[in-house]
Amino acid sequence: MKWNKFRLKTTTEAEDIIISMLMDLGIQGVEVEDKVPLTQSDKEQMFVDILPETGTDDGVAYLSFYLEPEDDKEKILEDIRRELKETSAFVDVGECLIEESETEDVDWVNNWKQYFHQFCVDDILIIPSWEEVKPEDMDKMVIHIDPGTAFGTGMHETTQLCIRQIRKYVTEKTRILDVGCGSGILGMIALKFGAAFSVGTDLDPCAIEATHENMEVNGIPKDRYEVMTGNIIDDKTVQDRAGYGCYDIVVANILADVLVELTPVIKDQLKEGGIYITSGIIDDKEQTVVDAVKAAGMTILDVTYQGEWVCVTARK
Repeated sequence: MKWNKFRLKTTTEAEDIIISMLMDLGIQGVEVEDKVPLTQSDKEQMFVDILPETGTDDGVAYLSFYLEPEDDKEKILEDIRRELKETSAFVDVGECLIEESETEDVDWVNNWKQYFHQFCVDDILIIPSWEEVKPEDMDKMVIHIDPGTAFGTGMHETTQLCIRQIRKYVTEKTRILDVGCGSGILGMIALKFGAAFSVGTDLDPCAIEATHENMEVNGIPKDRYEVMTGNIIDDKTVQDRAGYGCYDIVVANILADVLVELTPVIKDQLKEGGIYITSGIIDDKEQTVVDAVKAAGMTILDVTYQGEWVCVTARK
């Protein structure tokens, strides 16, 4: 189905007010294009593999919205222009030019694939299924990852920090638990490093599906990697299923505030002497996580950094 797309040029000062106005007129899902720098809070909440480059704020914002063919676009545009004129009395709304175009439906689930290409983390090649291994990379460890709707391609600094710490501590007897497994990349890489068994938990059922798909393309059988849905922080069913005192390594690549809640609980899953690897920590939250780990009775072994991100590794 074709949609009518409208792109409104305004100012960054007015964009929130205009978005609210559009919603009041029944328009949902407004796309925002601007160059407003990300705040520290924005970066934490946008915990994704590729952070957008915003450049320098030039005060210009573009707001795009869509109408179905059967919508009365003339009436809607008339209402928008009237509201913009009223809004201009108390805020600079800019030019308010509205460009119209026609667009087809977009396959949002698969559209991200155009941005994800093979890359290396040290001597590990991480590659999507639609690309081929180049001759010069044949000697690398190869991990096939199609994250789909689940977090975790390995491009994010926090994932790379965890990969390096897992490699440092894994042995052929290692049982590893990945809390918030996403695409399953850390559990699979642990197995590739020689671990005996991986377990992953995630709140999102899409993550379980993505992990199973990635296991299949990497030739990892389900008797070596178990994944389950649920919140191990407060769901005793998940805690019981994961097991207690049975993991040599627990890795949690989650935001710092969640790590604070997780740490006193997850220590029960670790063996005595087990290794606890945490990341997803923006640099100004490092001490918060360190304090939580120490309060849980663990000993800090290592703190590593990449970009603005931190990985805290401890021993029970």
